[in-house]
Amino acid sequence: MKHSTFFIGAIAAMTVLFISCANKKQDSTALNNNNKVLICYFSATGTTEKAAQHIADLTGGTLHNIQPAEPYTDADLDWRDTLSRSYVEMHDRDFRPALKDSVTDMSDYSVVFIGYPNWWNTHPTIINTFIESNNLQGKTIVPFMTSGGSNITNSEKELHEAYPTLNIASGLLMNSVANEEIKTWLQEIGL
Repeated sequence: MKHSTFFIGAIAAMTVLFISCANKKQDSTALNNNNKVLICYFSATGTTEKAAQHIADLTGGTLHNIQPAEPYTDADLDWRDTLSRSYVEMHDRDFRPALKDSVTDMSDYSVVFIGYPNWWNTHPTIINTFIESNNLQGKTIVPFMTSGGSNITNSEKELHEAYPTLNIASGLLMNSVANEEIKTWLQEIGL
């Protein structure tokens, strides 16, 4: 009788634990399925566009190209030329390049990725224009960067300082990143 009571108690406890774990997994899946994802990116040479497409493939998210009103030419992107457009914009952090489409409809999205190339160890000023032109309150903002050799740390710091009321998640430098690392990053931000 003593063994029967113990056995029944053990089965009851395992059943409760199993149901509890199953409910948590179900709740987590439902939460992830409710996240509509928008992947916004500025790509001057096509590299960041490829990274954005990769994220879209993994998340099922919708792509949105952040385009300047006046496209950048090769001369505009010459970082060694102190008179080039990119050099001038990046050395005046208050500069806000005009966007081709100033406002993006984000009402249906809960997670907004924002991708960009590394310019002078941070994000291009057009990213500030995009953030300031759109209502991102209540959304999870996820930065990602492409770079020839830098990291995303300074850009994340500047985004947090400039937009303290926004929910900015941990970003990722997308150069030479293995698929598993991207998947782990996506899981860490709840996708």
